[in-house]
Amino acid sequence: MSGPVAIVTGVGPGTGVAIVRRLTAGAHRVAMLARDGERLARFATEIDGADAYPCDVCDPTQLDATLARIRSDLGTPSVLVHNAVGGAFGSFLDVDPTVLEHNFQVNVMALLRLARALAPDMIAAGSGAIVVTGNTSALRGKASFAGFAPTKAAQRILAESIAREVGPKGVHVAYVVIDAVIDLEWTRRMFAGKPDDFFIQPAAIADEVWHVLQQPRSAWSFLVEIRPSGEVW
Repeated sequence: MSGPVAIVTGVGPGTGVAIVRRLTAGAHRVAMLARDGERLARFATEIDGADAYPCDVCDPTQLDATLARIRSDLGTPSVLVHNAVGGAFGSFLDVDPTVLEHNFQVNVMALLRLARALAPDMIAAGSGAIVVTGNTSALRGKASFAGFAPTKAAQRILAESIAREVGPKGVHVAYVVIDAVIDLEWTRRMFAGKPDDFFIQPAAIADEVWHVLQQPRSAWSFLVEIRPSGEVW
């Protein structure tokens, strides 16, 4: 399979793999990154055009080596979807500060390293896209989100800084706020009894990411918010 090369981080059984499926359906060759190599290998056998690259995005050496392999195997990436997420819940009085540091590495530093590695080629080509998946914590710090919200807010601001710099050079950067409970097995158990329309579908998230990637240059979005019709906001 040939076509534009995309990288998707944080590929798991929900949003990540849904984005991979949507990109491959749109004729992209997708490099899937996540720590769980066994699960990635399974996805690779199921999805034509998707390749598994087990990687901890918090490890700079490992990330650099993985990006080099992707370039060698597939070519120069023109799309990045940073979907990897580090999260934790708890009062600021209780959360271990090292948890916040780890989440910052996943949500912010990995984005910085990926953008620094991939954006120069996009700028040289005069085209490309970087999309980051976020959530409501990027916009407000609620109680019990002290180990998570500060990192997502920083992630959004970093993405905005990148967007302002590379947008005029032809590279589209967007931040997609997912203000919803994503429909997964564990969320269904946690919110047992909730109706179907309480949840957002991973495929619907993927469709919106695809829509952002297809926007014409005359009407690029940066901050995109998506939520079910019944979500209180």
